[in-house]
Amino acid sequence: MDKDVTQMDRVIEVDEIMEMIPHRYPFLLVDRVQGIVPDERAVGIKNVTVNEPFFQGHFPGHPIMPGVLVIEAMAQTSAILVIETTGKRAGSVVYFMTVDQARFRKPITPGDQLELHVEKQRSRGNVWKFRGEARVGDKLMAEATYSAMIVEETNE
Repeated sequence: MDKDVTQMDRVIEVDEIMEMIPHRYPFLLVDRVQGIVPDERAVGIKNVTVNEPFFQGHFPGHPIMPGVLVIEAMAQTSAILVIETTGKRAGSVVYFMTVDQARFRKPITPGDQLELHVEKQRSRGNVWKFRGEARVGDKLMAEATYSAMIVEETNE
C-alpha cells in the first residue's frame, strides 16, 4: 500500500514528459501527469489556453478544442502511463490502433483545465487497451476506449 501512495503522489512535469514521449509543441497535449498507479491509471492535465493554434480555425469567434485532440491528449497520458509502468524510455513510441465508443459530451474552451483520467483495461505483450475520460472539474466532457501498441524504434 505504501508503494501505491508514494507513486500516486508522483507528479511528472512537462520536461520529463518530453523525455518519455516524442510529441512537441504544438502537438504535445499534456502539461503534467499525476495520480499515477503504474499498470493501472493516471491523470493527465492539459491547461487549455486561447493561444492554442487549433483555435484559429476551430472556430473563429467560438473556440472549441477539437474532439480528436481530446482523444489524442488521453492517448498521450496513456503513453506516459505505459512508459512509467514498463520503464522504457528513449526509442519507445506508442501508436494508436483503435478508438471505440468515443462520446463528446460538452465543448472544451479556452480557460478550461482538462483532466485526462485514463485507466488500463488490459495489456497483452506490447498492446494495451485503455478507457479514458476528459473532465473539467466534476463535468464529463468526453470519453472513449482505445488501444495502442508500444514499439521500439530502430535506426534502419
